[in-house]
Amino acid sequence: MRQTVPRPGSPRWWQGRPDRDNGGGQGPGRPAMPAERVIAAAVELVDEVGPVDFSMRLLAQRLQSSTATLYRHFASKDEIFVHVVEHVLGQVPRHLTDTAETATWQERLFAIADALFRTLREHPTVVSLFNRHIPLGPHGLAGRETAIGIMLSSGFSPEAAAKAYTAVAHYVIGFASQLGAHGNDGPAEDQDIREFYRSLDPARYPATVVSASFLPSSLDDEFRFGLQLIVDGLATQLTAASTPTVTSPHAPDVA
Repeated sequence: MRQTVPRPGSPRWWQGRPDRDNGGGQGPGRPAMPAERVIAAAVELVDEVGPVDFSMRLLAQRLQSSTATLYRHFASKDEIFVHVVEHVLGQVPRHLTDTAETATWQERLFAIADALFRTLREHPTVVSLFNRHIPLGPHGLAGRETAIGIMLSSGFSPEAAAKAYTAVAHYVIGFASQLGAHGNDGPAEDQDIREFYRSLDPARYPATVVSASFLPSSLDDEFRFGLQLIVDGLATQLTAASTPTVTSPHAPDVA
């Protein structure tokens, strides 16, 4: 039976990965190129042109190399994209704010999610690559382990911790997908939008007019507001799950 080649980024692909610390195996011709150099250049190129316009030819030009050299290290563009995501996830720790030893699990979870969002803000065109597969590389696993571990140690059941992690991760990725998608010109256009809302007929749009000064809010403010709602909701759920249920005694039979 013919064995299919694992899809890049899939569990089987990660499990069968060779050590690429030195750029993979070296074939005949040009000397091997360090994998990290290729991946770093790929991240820069995706940042500049986006995944759609990215190509092995452009990457080879960036590295002053050849596509044949790249294909000796990486089987496809999709394989490189997996490494691009992994590389970006490796930048998350440098965005983590120092949390005191007395920090609550809510503060620690918030800090991790915020660090991921700030990392993706630096690489908005990379965000769409997260929709292709679940990050299963070392950096993806480390972030997942930390977040779920925080919730398990705080009293969440394994099921609740897993679902909470997934909900927060999807919220961050979903919100980050809006990065760069807003076609306005910044504060000046935001002010124009507010003035437009204020000019509306208050009899027909009373809620919009009264809220005009706060519309639109910045993407960062919206993100942190929504993230806090999610974390507060998880705290409420944890409290409810740990509160014992009081069962009312049966009323005595009446003869």
